[in-house]
Amino acid sequence: MDLFDYMRMERKKQESPLAVRMRPRTLDEMVGQSHIIGKDRLLYRAIKADKISSLIFYGPPGTGKTTLAKVIANTTSAQFVQMNATTSGKKDMEQAVRQAKDIFGMYGNRTILFIDEIHRFNKAQQDYLLPYVEDGTIVLIGATTENPYFEVNSALLSRSKIFHLEPLSGKDIAGLIRIAVTDDERGMGAYGAEITEEAVSFIAEMAGGDARAALNAVELGVMTTEPGEDGKIVIDLNVAQECIQRKALNYDKNGDNHYDVISAFIKSMRGTDPDAAVFYLARMLDAGEDPKFIARRIMICASEDVGNADPQALQVAVAASLAVERVGLPEGRIILSQAASYVASAPKSNACIMAIDKAQEMVKRADTGQVPPYLRDAHYGGARDLGHGIGYRYAHDYPEHYVKQQYLPDAIRDERFYIPTENGYEKKIKMHLEHLRNREEEENA
Repeated sequence: MDLFDYMRMERKKQESPLAVRMRPRTLDEMVGQSHIIGKDRLLYRAIKADKISSLIFYGPPGTGKTTLAKVIANTTSAQFVQMNATTSGKKDMEQAVRQAKDIFGMYGNRTILFIDEIHRFNKAQQDYLLPYVEDGTIVLIGATTENPYFEVNSALLSRSKIFHLEPLSGKDIAGLIRIAVTDDERGMGAYGAEITEEAVSFIAEMAGGDARAALNAVELGVMTTEPGEDGKIVIDLNVAQECIQRKALNYDKNGDNHYDVISAFIKSMRGTDPDAAVFYLARMLDAGEDPKFIARRIMICASEDVGNADPQALQVAVAASLAVERVGLPEGRIILSQAASYVASAPKSNACIMAIDKAQEMVKRADTGQVPPYLRDAHYGGARDLGHGIGYRYAHDYPEHYVKQQYLPDAIRDERFYIPTENGYEKKIKMHLEHLRNREEEENA
């Protein structure tokens, strides 16, 4: 390193964002994630013993994935190589592998290859790493905000331990904020700033578990707030509200959390919890989810989970879908809220989906026979010569517009697909069907 390189590094350290400067350097400085780096946990022991195998760190932004990798870099005796999948390609990986082979050959030292945003690598790029992970040429550490089971090759996953990092608690983030404001070496201590507990609590809550977002807000507050008459910079609630104006939602319309939130939304409607349904609706809308997508999920739930227990639920859902397309946002949120809360509050039945699932399964796996001749189309010349339509009983010619007649093919004549529940309007449907079947038995007796 020459003098100019040294000066550039020193200046970069001084001008780096607060979140970078405050990044923990050792395991003891790490905040949160005690479920994976607590002193009695496997990962903590492996790092301390310098016995790291290939790892995948998975979690929302700002939870410490890159930080944990850098802590390992500071702890291990292995060569540590870092790259980001958004800016690196196969040539970079080839160079890292060549370097790893040379270092192992000359010194017997392992190489840890840390790839941030590993989900950005395509399948071919991930496949390139596989033989070198397999033979121990490199120890892979990957970091991703996406579910690795969807985004990382299964072959790499099978050779790696996966650790899920959770959003930091408000208490953990509050502690980081206090240290950042007063730390003279890496924090904002040189400015002599103060922060009120009210501001600390607000930023910690609004950061949504993202330490980076909280520290960025603190830095912005200190750097832009004018000193008071006593010469002190004070970060109060008003300043905090300006610096972090909204919670950093952990939601990516194309990512794993998208599916988690929509899953919770549907299950809340299915579970008859309108409060939870509206809450998850708000999360999706606030994150910019397509309202037409939300409306489609409500329609599906209205049929799959409510069905004939309240036939009007589907009408409400379909009307809401059409209305949202015509009205748009922001007013469309009211329409979606009405539909979601109605479907969530309605009596539930899955009899319709159970019926079609059973029928489709039977169609696929069994010889279900032919349509009875008397039910076949008889509206063309020669149909009656084939016996089509002969013997068909027209239901409206009989009492209650019902007559006993076999409609299913002979092979499955006694099957039952639709079995109404005792819930809501479906109970009336069940009673009606039972009444007709009992009447038929009485007439045949």
